[in-house]
Amino acid sequence: MSKEEFTNLPFHKKINTIYSEGTFVVGIRYYKHKVNLYLLENEYVEVFYNHKQDKIDKIDFLPRDHTRMKFYLDQIKLE
Repeated sequence: MSKEEFTNLPFHKKINTIYSEGTFVVGIRYYKHKVNLYLLENEYVEVFYNHKQDKIDKIDFLPRDHTRMKFYLDQIKLE
């Protein structure tokens, strides 16, 4: 599935695609969200979960050069 095809999916199908085809990488806390990072094919996708409202607010691609990538890298420990 291309990036454009994923972007054009209805929200509920994006959720299904992430959970069935994506690989969970790491989760962070970011303001009012718990943000889970997934790898979908060759792209990173963020899932913004609002725990107070118990819902997913946003699903979006994360460019590898985005400044938020640092938050994820801080959570990864290599031996």
